[in-house]
Amino acid sequence: MQNRSKGARAGLFGRLGRRGEGDREVSRADDEWREKLTPEQYRVLRQRGTEAPFSNQAVAPDADGLYRYAACDAALFRADTKFDSGTGWPSFTDSETDGVELHRDDRAGVPRTEVRCRRCGGHLGHVFSDGPGPTGKRYCINGCALGRGDRRSV
Repeated sequence: MQNRSKGARAGLFGRLGRRGEGDREVSRADDEWREKLTPEQYRVLRQRGTEAPFSNQAVAPDADGLYRYAACDAALFRADTKFDSGTGWPSFTDSETDGVELHRDDRAGVPRTEVRCRRCGGHLGHVFSDGPGPTGKRYCINGCALGRGDRRSV
């Protein structure tokens, strides 16, 4: 996969990341991720999978109105940016500036923009340019990615 440097393109690609796993604020060995996450979370968050639509509709923000990453507790999205896209995945119009990074994703045979956690590099979902105003973005996020990092004791 080819990543572009931060600021290489305006718009969606303004937050493109170029970090290696060793450069992360939160870095764990593969067996540690398997221990921390549920099997479904591991498949989606660490192996870049996708959960079934409508499978995680009960996700909720924390007391500060933030949706956090289940793997490392990074702040990702504000509750007031969430909307119902009808797709079956939690959707947001914007992300926390320091919460995510974007990467080009050609795995599906069609270029898409993958959303990853800036803190630990885990997969969140994808962002599309068909969302409502004012940003016009639709961050389509796997529901199992959202929640406190302590869902399963370590």
